[in-house]
Amino acid sequence: MDARFSQLPRSLLDRSEFDTLGEGVPALIATPEGDGPVPFVLWMHGRTVSKELDPGRYLRWVRDGIGAVALDLPGHGQRFVEGSHDPRNTPAVVEQMVGEIDGVLASLRERYPRLDMARAGIGGMSAGGMAALRRLCDPHPFCCAAIEGTTGDLSGLYFPQTGHGKDWPVSHDRASVERIDASRWLHGFRPIPLLALHNEGDKLVPIEVQRRFLDRLRAHYMKAGADPDLIRLEVFRDSGAPQEHSGFGRHANEAKNIQLAFLRLHLLGQQA
Repeated sequence: MDARFSQLPRSLLDRSEFDTLGEGVPALIATPEGDGPVPFVLWMHGRTVSKELDPGRYLRWVRDGIGAVALDLPGHGQRFVEGSHDPRNTPAVVEQMVGEIDGVLASLRERYPRLDMARAGIGGMSAGGMAALRRLCDPHPFCCAAIEGTTGDLSGLYFPQTGHGKDWPVSHDRASVERIDASRWLHGFRPIPLLALHNEGDKLVPIEVQRRFLDRLRAHYMKAGADPDLIRLEVFRDSGAPQEHSGFGRHANEAKNIQLAFLRLHLLGQQA
């Protein structure tokens, strides 16, 4: 067994399979006990880590009857490529991941009939959340989304003249960013329940950029005749997480409980 898999809790390994979906996307697929159809969440991690990060998240879902399909971003985890973790390559990584999601879903439909495509959620952290938000701007099967430490306003994040006024540490090609910038493609964003978790002091993705994006998204929901309260932002302060970006530190348990309650409501129809 690969060393990264042996480090996962036995309780998760017993419910998991490792597969390659679509056009070469490594996936961890964990399903609850039983034989009937189950909802699931397609989850994408952030830059520099892998799908094996935070197995406790997947355990919570599985124990509550929700499947987890965790993917390795391009150049990460089982498909590591030298240089892919460099922040200069983030737009390319996100764009490739967005383009791979449909192939992943096709593989899931074919090989994992227990996963209920009518009750599918999508989400991710940081770069994974960027991919999720951009994918939601095009026709999709997802009924809810949960994101963490990310934004859909990538122009506002990367280019100071349109963003928070702080120089981004590396430069990006504007056209490449605009292709994956959800804020530029909101006309195609079908209103669904969306949970965003963020740290107030996030040093990599300032919360002001995400707040502005969510305000624009709420306006889009209203224009589409949907309730803007379908969008929920939960903010944590002084978490102690690295750069207030990588996780929620001392608030991690609360953050996971909020996310689980959201998924239970929108995938299982269960009130907290």
